Amino acid sequence: MDDNDEQQNPEPVLFEPAPKLSFFHRVRRYFLTGLVVAAPIGITIYIGWWFITFVDDNVKPLIPAIYNPENYLPFSIPGLGLVAVFIFLVILGALTANLFGRALIRFGERIVDRMPVVRSVYGTLKQIFETVVEQDTKSFSDVVLVEYPRKGIWAIAFVSAENTSEIQDKMADHVVNLFLPTTPNPTSGFLLFVPKKDLIYLDMTPDQGAKYVISAGLVNPEDLPRKDAE
Repeated sequence: MDDNDEQQNPEPVLFEPAPKLSFFHRVRRYFLTGLVVAAPIGITIYIGWWFITFVDDNVKPLIPAIYNPENYLPFSIPGLGLVAVFIFLVILGALTANLFGRALIRFGERIVDRMPVVRSVYGTLKQIFETVVEQDTKSFSDVVLVEYPRKGIWAIAFVSAENTSEIQDKMADHVVNLFLPTTPNPTSGFLLFVPKKDLIYLDMTPDQGAKYVISAGLVNPEDLPRKDAE
């Protein structure tokens, strides 16, 4: 092969060299990478520290001085209030598990039932916490797509429960209770009653659905493991 053939048939370039970035662009890239790494860690630590401090500030004054170890130590103990709350709840649960404790709780609930506004608040909160704590509950186990706020537009929602109330009796189709969260704050939202046949059930887990809502769609659930694969 002569030189003319080599000039007419040059070897193909498999990889193009990456363009060189300027110093400013490299610093910008490193800064954004560091921000992605540090921000979630920093925010998580901040929220955890804020919660511990909040509990300590409200619980420590209630601890008798004789039982407060900080009165015998030259330094404060972060999380002491949180430990005190945990011990209190464990003792309370142990006391209410026996016959005397259950009778005392029923007596207190009868008193609350005589208070018009308080009984509604107490009853609702009790049902919510019993539903969340109950291990066998199916609440928020399914993530669905529902047409909202109009036909042709879809939103992510969570199935809270199968509807068995008067609402179901007045509906022609079988309906389920849906919680439709708002973005980026999923703690607020709407309660919807939607026919089950009009829903599209997704394979993502509730945690993945919550991440999708909080991130406003930036975190793609397709990059996460499917619910049936766990």
